[in-house]
Parts: sequence; structure tokens; C-alpha cells
Amino acid sequence: MSDDVRAAFKGRPHLVDNATGFLRMEVIQPAGDDNEFWLLTFWRDEDSFRDWHRSHDYSDSHVGIPKGLKLVRGRTQIRYFNHVCS
Repeated sequence: MSDDVRAAFKGRPHLVDNATGFLRMEVIQPAGDDNEFWLLTFWRDEDSFRDWHRSHDYSDSHVGIPKGLKLVRGRTQIRYFNHVCS
């Protein structure tokens, strides 16, 4: 389903773009593995992310997820990082 997932990300509704504290989003794939996607979002602070994650817009932003897509338990995780420098 990687083509469907790729198309869904490219055609996403961009609802997160106006969320308070949202900075940017990157969708990447490890070279040589078309079945794995990494979604990196950058936020001003963790509270902004948590507010977004609990919002109706968050739910609405996932409407375009391909039917039948299953996330792999144990491989899907949310990790938090602290910015050091750019």
C-alpha cells in the first residue's frame, strides 16, 4: 500500500499547518524500504503537540488514510526530542 500512503501524504488536508505551535512536517522513507514511512513533525513545545493530538482537527486530518492500512504494533511510536541547534 506504499503508493496509496505516499499519495495520501501528498494530498493531505494540511489541517495541522495552522495548529498553534506547529512549525513543520517531513515525511520520509528509509532508502530501499518503500514499506516504511517516518513522519516527523516539529513543534514549538510539547503542549502544542498534545493539544493538537487531542483536537477534532487531528481526527479530521486522518480522513484520507487508505482503507485497510494497519500500523505495525511495536513499530509505531511517538518519540520526543529536544532541539539543540540548527
